[in-house]
Amino acid sequence: MLNASAARVSPEVEVQDADPETIVDLAEQVSALTRQKVADIRAITGRTKVLALNALIEAARAGNAGRGFSVVAAEVKAISGEVEMVAQHLEAELVDQAQRLESLGRRIIGQMRGDRLIDLALNAIEIIDRNLYERTCDVRWWATDRAVVDCAADPTPENCRYAAERLGVILGAYTVYLDLWVADAEGRVIATGRASRYPRAVGAPVANEPWFRQAMACRSGDEFVAADVAPCALLDGAATATYATAIREGGRTHGAPLGVIAVHFDWAPQAQTVVDGVRMTPEERQRTRVLLLDARHRVIAASDRKGLLEEIVPLETGGAARGSYRDADGATISFALTPGYETYRGLGWYGCIIQQPRKR
Repeated sequence: MLNASAARVSPEVEVQDADPETIVDLAEQVSALTRQKVADIRAITGRTKVLALNALIEAARAGNAGRGFSVVAAEVKAISGEVEMVAQHLEAELVDQAQRLESLGRRIIGQMRGDRLIDLALNAIEIIDRNLYERTCDVRWWATDRAVVDCAADPTPENCRYAAERLGVILGAYTVYLDLWVADAEGRVIATGRASRYPRAVGAPVANEPWFRQAMACRSGDEFVAADVAPCALLDGAATATYATAIREGGRTHGAPLGVIAVHFDWAPQAQTVVDGVRMTPEERQRTRVLLLDARHRVIAASDRKGLLEEIVPLETGGAARGSYRDADGATISFALTPGYETYRGLGWYGCIIQQPRKR
């Protein structure tokens, strides 16, 4: 019967023993122990052979009196040779098997860890996709708001003021946005939801912005534009993901375009929450980067907060939607291409996890 102290196992030991890499470590230890013990056996048989040889020499000197002893010495020498042969077979077979076990274990563990990291990368990009899908719904819905439509159709000071008030109410309920803008058909911002916070946006020309041009070219109210993450000077340089669509006459799906509504998603804190929320052990987190990459493999979110909107990750996808591989430094790189969500097809972004090998 075990006493209470013997029955208890510390959580740290349980977690360590449960680590799949422990199998590889044990295989390495068996291999090293086998080599050491074989070396010890050889050292002993070497000493035994020397003793047997000395005994034979002394038996020869003793003449007839030493004949019996010489037989024993010869037998000892023969047994030493047999022991050495056994040691050689043991080293050749057991060490080889241990090394094969180690190699197989590494491949299996590498596959397991790669698959797990792929799943985590996919989960991260799926969360972003679902979040951004909601933005595409918001922008198309708010484009039909009566105050927004009236502002674009007849941008009088009263209509613009009322539209700005309406946008402010929306922003009070949706904390994920930096600002909402209404631009007229010529590309001039005529109403914003946070004029006091971002005064430069009011009246600013945005006709040359790709999101404005593309939104005006939308064929119906069911379409929208999603821009890449970029800093916006009119929003104090904050990183934004802008979604836009045309405001149409009468708020009708196929009405004539009157202007554009743009919603500026507050990208940095929302994306940071996603990459920081990927579940890992504290030990893993110290050697792992969780990233969101755009279609150019540019870092748009990083768990270590490095390289944002600047670093390009040399991702080797081989044309696959998801996968895992090791780079020249031994780091495991796993990735998953955006699968999109509902009517949002995604922008070719990736969830990516770069994990350095465990220190041994």
